[in-house]
Formats: sequence, structure tokens, C-alpha cells
Amino acid sequence: MTQTIQLPLWAFVLILLFAAVTFASHFLFPSVRWFFRKRMERAVARLNTRLRQPIAPFKLARRYDMIQRLIYDPQVTQAIVEHAAANNVPENVAFEQARRYAREIVPSFSATAYFTIGTRLARWLSRSLYQVRIGAFDRDILDGVNTQAAVVFVMNHRSNMDYVLVTYLAARAGALSYAVGEWARVWPLSWVIRAMGAFFIRRRSRGALYRKVLARYVQMATAGGVTQAVFPEGGLSLDGHLAPPRLGLLNYIVTGFDPAGREVVFVPVALNYDRILEDRFLIAADKSGVRRFRPPLFTVLGGLFAHLWSRLTGRFKGFGGATVSFGRPLSLGEALISDSLGQSGDPTEAVAAELMARVRAVMPVLPVPLVARALLAGQGGDSATLCETVATGMTTLSAAGVTLPRGDAAAIVAEALPLLRVRGLVNGPEASLELSADAPDILAFYANSIAHHFGEAAVSATAKQ
Repeated sequence: MTQTIQLPLWAFVLILLFAAVTFASHFLFPSVRWFFRKRMERAVARLNTRLRQPIAPFKLARRYDMIQRLIYDPQVTQAIVEHAAANNVPENVAFEQARRYAREIVPSFSATAYFTIGTRLARWLSRSLYQVRIGAFDRDILDGVNTQAAVVFVMNHRSNMDYVLVTYLAARAGALSYAVGEWARVWPLSWVIRAMGAFFIRRRSRGALYRKVLARYVQMATAGGVTQAVFPEGGLSLDGHLAPPRLGLLNYIVTGFDPAGREVVFVPVALNYDRILEDRFLIAADKSGVRRFRPPLFTVLGGLFAHLWSRLTGRFKGFGGATVSFGRPLSLGEALISDSLGQSGDPTEAVAAELMARVRAVMPVLPVPLVARALLAGQGGDSATLCETVATGMTTLSAAGVTLPRGDAAAIVAEALPLLRVRGLVNGPEASLELSADAPDILAFYANSIAHHFGEAAVSATAKQ
């Protein structure tokens, strides 16, 4: 027992290393984690006093615990058994596949990253690029939403800036949880997005096991009171119109709703812009019929450097306005028992149709879409005729109760024309405005965003006689 044992130096160092790791993992790391978690809990408690929708405990749970809870959910377990039988694989193999799906989906929300970094960055980026404005907004109705309800913002999808803009404007309402596509699964972007509370979904997956894991996560988050933001269109609008809703995420929420449990309230949100950075790529994708588009790297870098140079030289004046409107909230419990939504067929379809109608009703009207519509009507012309056409359109909108942009027709034309000129879409003097070769397609893209307010299915890029 007291004999001396000789060891090589490398073996002694290895033993010390193992001992240090064991001590740290069993004593030091848990204490450090406990210390920082208690500080985080106190910070979240203070933050919740300032938020309209407090951060749900579900959202603050450890990611590992959420993954375990998800893969051992009875419905997921049943899906694992069925997947193993259907594909003739051992159940432990199917279980590991479900675990991989869960690890891919479940976020690791950080209140510090969201409210200290994320919202401030979103605020700076939104205000540095656009004149951010609030359109239709009934504060009394929105403030009347139950603070214990699971709030789901239902939005149209115009640009990737939608994530940034709504994160900034909804910062006082609560921490939003987005569903993001596979484009964001690139490290280190994936780590940042997970820390912001977003969860990844495979847009093209048709596997029953994956869909069940995703559905149960969405349903657990909803039942846990997590504030979510969904884009029913499923992707960016390629032609400017609101696309028909896809029922995936909405169906998970509707089918998982328990009338005796937590209330679910949908808040329609409509976004519109004077300038969308991706417009040319979206239009090209619409013409080609191939939705998946990847802007060339050199094109993106060239545009970024050109933008930075315009800022450094003081020539950048902004991309115009970005407006967000909030529609009348829809209680899911009330909707399911309301005859106004109909009781025949899939209730998700009725809920989705009603929500998209409410989004469409509050779609913001901005100067560029208004002037784009007028320019297409005359394929150019002079500024005086342009003002008359815009004024006529504003009269029609006003009679329909649509919220109008600030100023009269002349002010709106004066605001929109420079934005179109700087892009080379409109040329010539005020008395003889001419459109460039690619202007009709781009103008139609913007005009289509408000075409439904005029009862028009589409605004044609070709000349109107």
C-alpha cells in the first residue's frame, strides 16, 4: 500500500488530466451553470415585467431536456414504431433517426442573444435601410389579447427583411419564434438563429416520422405559450401577390389545439416595401418556374460593396418606406365554434382563409406601389398625368377604407420617382417620363402587392390601351 510506483511522465500527465476533467464535469461545471442560470432567470423575470407576452418557461427549457421530451412523446414513439415497421428497420435505428430530427428542429433560445443583440441589430438594420412606419394598428384591440395566450403572428412573406423588421417592431410584445428553412442551416449562422429561438424545418420533407416530430414540437411550443411567427405562403412571393396559404404549420397548431387548455390567438400582420432587395431574383424565379434560386456570390458581394461605397460617399438616401400593419386578431377557440368560418371540411382551411383575408385587408399602401401602378397604366407619361392617376387611385382606396400613405398625390409621386430613377427604371424629364426595358416587370411586381385593394387580380406588365 505504501510502495512507490514509477510512471512515465506522459502517463502521470494523462492521469492528472482525467482527474481534472472529472472534477470539472462533476463539481465545477454544474456550479458554474447553476450560477449563470440563476442570473439568467432573474434577468428574464425583470424582462417579463416589460413585455406584453412574457417569455414562456417552455422557451427557456434546456435544449437537451426539450429534445428528450420530444422524442419520448407518446405520439412520436408511436410514429417511430410505425416507421420501423414500414421501412423494415430496427426500432432503435428509427429512434436514432427521430433523435436526429429533434436535434435539427429544437432551438436553444438565449434571452441575452435575443434582447441584447438580436433586437438591437434588427432595429439598427431596419432603420438604416428604410423609413419604418406603422400602418393599420388598433392598440386597444391588440392590448386586449390575453397575456397568457399563445400568440401566433401570421404574416405575408415579401422579403427576408421580414424577419428583421418584425423582430424589431415586436420587441416589446415578446420573443418571437420563427420557422426558418434549410438556407439557415449553415454554421455559424445556424448557431445564431437557434439562439434567437428560431427552429429549422425541411420544406420538402415528406417523411411521416419527420412530420410527426415537427408537428409535436410546434404543438408543444403552442401549448407552452411560446409566441410564434409563421408565413403561411411557405416562401417569398415571386410576383408580388399574396400566394395561397400552405396549411402545414397552421394545421399542426389547429389539430393540436385543446379547447380546455391554453388559448391560441392569431394576429394577422401585413408587410410591404418601397424596395425589396431580392426583387429581380424573385421575378427571374417566377419567369423560370424554378422556385429555388441562389443569387451568384459575386453578384451579392458586388451589390454589398456598392451599397457600402454609396454610404461612405453619402449618396445613400435609403430604400424608401417599409410599413407593417396589424389586422384584427382571431381566437382559435372562437373560430372553431363559429358558424362564420363554416363547419364543413378541414377547419384548418377555413382558419387559413380567414387569416389571409385579414392580412390582405390591412396590406399597406406605399408610394412606390401606387406610382408603379400609375406608370404601368400610362407606360410613362408626364408627372402631371401621373399625379392625376395616383389621386384617382387614392380616392378609390379611401372610399374602401384602406389606410393611405402620408401626403397628397403630388407628395407621393415626389417621394416615389427618385427611388425609381436611382434604380434606372424611370428616365427622362418630368414632362416626358420613359420606362427602361426591364421596368414593366419590376413595376408590376410592386403594383401587384396592392392590386387586390382595387379589385384587380393582377397588374399587367404590358401596356394598357
